[in-house]
Amino acid sequence: MRVEFSAELWIWDARRDETWTFVSLPADSSALLRDVAGGVRRGFGSLRVRAAIGGSTWTTSIFPDSARGAYVLPIKRAIRKAESLDAGDTAAVSVELLDL
Repeated sequence: MRVEFSAELWIWDARRDETWTFVSLPADSSALLRDVAGGVRRGFGSLRVRAAIGGSTWTTSIFPDSARGAYVLPIKRAIRKAESLDAGDTAAVSVELLDL
């Protein structure tokens, strides 16, 4: 299963000095992924995904964020650099659920 969306990159407040950068999946897409995954969850409630932005594709995990009511996707520094993205920029993102 794959979802596509556009989202703004943001920095996790608890780690601002380390610039942990994420995008939030839409709430409806998060609910759909949660339903499709059923009980398949890893540590911290994470789900394994293949993510893509522009020409960059990588395998990672998405994590539930109760404050946002959605999953969040970490955007690695290498991806941000390859795609010329910074916090505050909006990116077109694709997330494909793995390990079903």
